[in-house]
Amino acid sequence: MKQCKVLNVYKSYGEKSLFEDLSFTITDSDRVGLIGVNGTGKSTLMKLIAGIEYPDAGEVYKPKQYSVKLLDQEPELNGDQTVMETIFESDAAVTKLMTEYQLVMSDYENNPESEEVQERMLKIQQKMDEENAWDAASKAKSILSKLGINDTEKRISALSGGQKKRVALAQVLLEEPDLLLLDEPTNHLDYEAILWLGQYLQKYAGSLLFVSHDRYFIDQVSNAMLEIDKGRAFRYKGNYQQFIEAKAEREEQEASAEKKKNNLYKNELAWMRKGAKARTTKQKARIQRFESLESSMDKNQDQELSIGALSSRLGKQVIELKSVTKTFERELFKDFSLLITPGDRIGIAGSNGSGKSTLMNMIAGKIEPDRGTVEIGQTVKMAYFSQEIEEMDQKMRMIEYIRESAEVVETAEGSISASQMLEQFLFPPEVHGTPIYKLSGGEKRRLYLLKLLMKQPNVLLLDEPTNDLDTQTLTVLENFLDMFGGVVITVSHDRYFLDKVAEKLIILNETATPEITLDAYSTYLEKQIDDQDKAPVQQVVKAQKHSNEKEKTRLSYKEKLEWETITSDIEEIENSITLLEEELNQTGSDYMRAEEINHEIKELNEKLEQAIERWSYLSEYAE
Repeated sequence: MKQCKVLNVYKSYGEKSLFEDLSFTITDSDRVGLIGVNGTGKSTLMKLIAGIEYPDAGEVYKPKQYSVKLLDQEPELNGDQTVMETIFESDAAVTKLMTEYQLVMSDYENNPESEEVQERMLKIQQKMDEENAWDAASKAKSILSKLGINDTEKRISALSGGQKKRVALAQVLLEEPDLLLLDEPTNHLDYEAILWLGQYLQKYAGSLLFVSHDRYFIDQVSNAMLEIDKGRAFRYKGNYQQFIEAKAEREEQEASAEKKKNNLYKNELAWMRKGAKARTTKQKARIQRFESLESSMDKNQDQELSIGALSSRLGKQVIELKSVTKTFERELFKDFSLLITPGDRIGIAGSNGSGKSTLMNMIAGKIEPDRGTVEIGQTVKMAYFSQEIEEMDQKMRMIEYIRESAEVVETAEGSISASQMLEQFLFPPEVHGTPIYKLSGGEKRRLYLLKLLMKQPNVLLLDEPTNDLDTQTLTVLENFLDMFGGVVITVSHDRYFLDKVAEKLIILNETATPEITLDAYSTYLEKQIDDQDKAPVQQVVKAQKHSNEKEKTRLSYKEKLEWETITSDIEEIENSITLLEEELNQTGSDYMRAEEINHEIKELNEKLEQAIERWSYLSEYAE
């Protein structure tokens, strides 16, 4: 059994201590979801395991010949290489062979008569046979296709940031290391790609440690959870849902122990206030116990805040879009009208480039429509949490930054200070004086969000708020939005977040006419997949109904002829698919032919599905 062990690891950056005596083990077939608040060191821990960084003390033990690969949040790729060259640039034996094979093929094409080149070609082909590496190229193209990358000869420099992340993901998946480390692998993936990745990782033969804010994805993939909290590691069996239940039990036990300690503290404090004198050894020991107990007390344990009532008063008129038309390269909206009323919870979803941020900017008044109007009510006080946060003074301390919005916010339940709000958003008191430049990217986004909320808006615009926020912060934000008295409009690709926050969805598409639905986002996506799967079948059924308007009891003459041959037709299609799959495995570096074969296989699979449906229909009347 192969195991990766993190043993008594300490790690700090300057004054900030990340890990203190951190220990855990990852075993064969473990699929571990890594959880922790932004800034607790999740990405650092992955780099320690990958050998990119080193602990201050302790060790990361890995057996000999144990391979580890890391997908970083922002992978660095060679911009001069093509997608396929990048995929096969690694230390893995198969990918090395593929790279060598491509070089030999290039030499052979330029000089086919050379005996030296022919000999090299023979040797590399033998190696390819021994390592069963011939299907590596077709597997690479298949993985890239599932992740939405189809042009494998495109230069990396021509790709967007999201596309580069997907290429890097395909690279580590193809290598199949003993331990796969994935840092936010679902970023920049659409719903279908996330589903495919989840299914792929469920069957992954090696071990997996991954960070993700997509809680449905964590639930789908993980069979264990690892929580980093105050420098320690807590391991839980099961997926994310089971982790939440187990963590609640642990915190309840800790709260019970804390309550007992609190009661003891109160009793000891009363004894001390009576003026106890240290005349005896027994009294000295009791005073020392009190001092030790006092230093360990959590001064903020009883503090509970209700922050949902932070919004200011909102009148009946909120925002109305009237016959709005907007064009950027293509027509995004045409005569689109939308009435936003008090209390609305609206989610905006759609593919990249469909106009989500454009719609948000029009609502916010940052962009004017080409035609139509956007009317905003007089009492509207808007806060816009965009993907690009405003420039921060990096030398400013956190508490000073928040106080720029307000020292104190007033609610129906009383005053809430800037310091209390920081604690509510998972910044403990001891870090309030920390300069902003010491914060992680996720911590800065959390701080910026809190600053907006301190202004007590009554309309919140959130553009991809889940990006770079950890699951615990997202839970705090979701609870806040649940109690928030104003209007919430959010753009997100996060299924879990939209399911919890949105009561109405605006789905943007290529028709310039947005679709409005009351379905939960995950339900809507499932329906879309079902509709795509049923489309070929529905065409067959429609044709059958058209030709069978009268009640049918037996086959027609033509159908009898069809029935006699349909079984052999199905077998012929299946044989053709098998032959094509065998040819695909032998295509080697002939990527053009591989694409043609994949297309032919897809068409034959659709034809096979229709033939089977037809067989099922005919069999009802054949007896």
